[in-house]
Amino acid sequence: MIRLSLNHVKLRDKMLLIYFLCVLIPIVLTNVIFYQVISNNVKAQRMQDLALTAEKVANDLRDQFEIAIGISEVLNTDYFLNESLERQYLTDNEYVDSYNTNVFWILNKYSPAYNSIKQIRLYTDNPTIIGGGYVLPITEQVKQSTWYRQLNSSSHAIIVRHLEQGAFGVENNYSIVRKLNYLGNFERWSKIVKIDIHQNAIRQAVGSATLDGDVYLLNEDNVIQYTDRSDLEWMTQPVAFEPSLLAEDVITFTHPAGVNNLGNWSIVLAVAEYSVLEEVSKSKSFVLYLAISNLLVTTLVIIWITHSLSTRLVRLVRHVKQVKHGSFETVAHGDHRDEIGQLTSEFNRMTRQIGTLIDDVYVADIQKKDLELKRNQAQLHALQSQINPHFLFNALATIRTRSLMKEEHETARIIHNMAKIFRKSLQWNQDWVSIKEEMDLVLCFLEIQVYRFGDKLEYDLKVDASAEMCKIPKMVLQTLVENASIHGIEPKKQAGRIEISIARSEGFLLCTVKDNGVGMKETRLQELMRSLHTGEEIGDNVGLKNLYYRLQMHYGDRASFEMSSEPCEGTEVRLKLPDIPPDND
Repeated sequence: MIRLSLNHVKLRDKMLLIYFLCVLIPIVLTNVIFYQVISNNVKAQRMQDLALTAEKVANDLRDQFEIAIGISEVLNTDYFLNESLERQYLTDNEYVDSYNTNVFWILNKYSPAYNSIKQIRLYTDNPTIIGGGYVLPITEQVKQSTWYRQLNSSSHAIIVRHLEQGAFGVENNYSIVRKLNYLGNFERWSKIVKIDIHQNAIRQAVGSATLDGDVYLLNEDNVIQYTDRSDLEWMTQPVAFEPSLLAEDVITFTHPAGVNNLGNWSIVLAVAEYSVLEEVSKSKSFVLYLAISNLLVTTLVIIWITHSLSTRLVRLVRHVKQVKHGSFETVAHGDHRDEIGQLTSEFNRMTRQIGTLIDDVYVADIQKKDLELKRNQAQLHALQSQINPHFLFNALATIRTRSLMKEEHETARIIHNMAKIFRKSLQWNQDWVSIKEEMDLVLCFLEIQVYRFGDKLEYDLKVDASAEMCKIPKMVLQTLVENASIHGIEPKKQAGRIEISIARSEGFLLCTVKDNGVGMKETRLQELMRSLHTGEEIGDNVGLKNLYYRLQMHYGDRASFEMSSEPCEGTEVRLKLPDIPPDND
């Protein structure tokens, strides 16, 4: 199971994490959600208000049309009016009397009562009726008019818009036109009632929409019958309502404005989207200012608290790091009463105590270590002087020369190997050598031993090619081989064998020196290993102890030294060394 831990995260980063997870992200999310809810509510309310506005305009128009339709229904069912229009008059005076008694009285009572009614006209093809007043004949000009042709193509009353010449020029008129045919007994002549509605009544009904947008009144063919847009020539020529007439960022609201079965007229409100979302923008600004205020206050508070913690902790950590370099200065402002202040006070007390103890203990210990180091160096120099005298090297060179002069080549070769060993041992300024160089020295030593013991000694060398150029401390392997030969093979009466193998694996050198000599008992082996680890005084096995100390000095814990032995079976030494020297060597 994976456990999430913040133990390795710096305090400043932890504070930032708390700020982001507990302050910034929650405030941002809360305000975003709050803004979305408010925006949706405001937008929905605005859309509902505009839809109600469209409905109100449609109802106002419908009221104007219903007044005219109601009057036409009354006239269609009026017996005296239909009878006066159907009668065959013998004289003009008879028609005038009937007109004044019935027609005029009936029609005249509606125009003054309804401000939206401009005028009421009756049309008939009764030849005995004199045209004039409220009653006009159906002439060829009337038959060619738009409203007459639309009425003949319809089986019911119609709403029609048409242009007529008025006192102040061409007027845009809206009329309810229907045939008077309710009473079946009066169908000898064609009778039509045409009720004109004041264009101001239509304009006022449409203008009652208080909004920043355009209003369109459309008939059943989707042709504009009225609009408040001044850039459209809709009065003099038919203009179909199409989306191309509107801007791209416009929202439309449509509501039917027809009356019963008198045409599917409708009202369309076209409102700019920015007008609809204006209230949403206001709420957005409010939410934004609120979020900035919340973030600013909380950020300042967190910065203030974080600075109080982080600054003092960083100062304390800096003084703690200086302790390892020998600086024991106390931390200023260590009298605060919170946890950091208490920790600072304890640190100051500790540093003062350490400073006192250094004079009493640490200096004396350093002096003791320095003496031990000088003693070890003196021992190394003594060993060097014991095994590397210059006069021996010069003497061997002279003997080798004389052997060559006497053609004693084997003796000269052995003396050459001995000289090579002494020459290498004299070069103490070079403490690191390659495996190849070390094995060359080992081979010289083994050939000397074979020359001494003849068939009593055999050896086998196995070295990986990849390990030949790796560096090791000088005379490491030579010491192990010398120890195997002197302490393992020489005391043995039978023939002996020394096996040396060097391999490279996973960044380490695996070196093994094995012999089949006399070996040693378990108690002796344990005593030898204990003397290596405890650093007892150098006595026997000087070369082995010196080798162990050098490995510890160069590699420390990175080197491994193992040794196993059985009596009459032999001894095996295994080294595991890094395949590169330390950086400071």
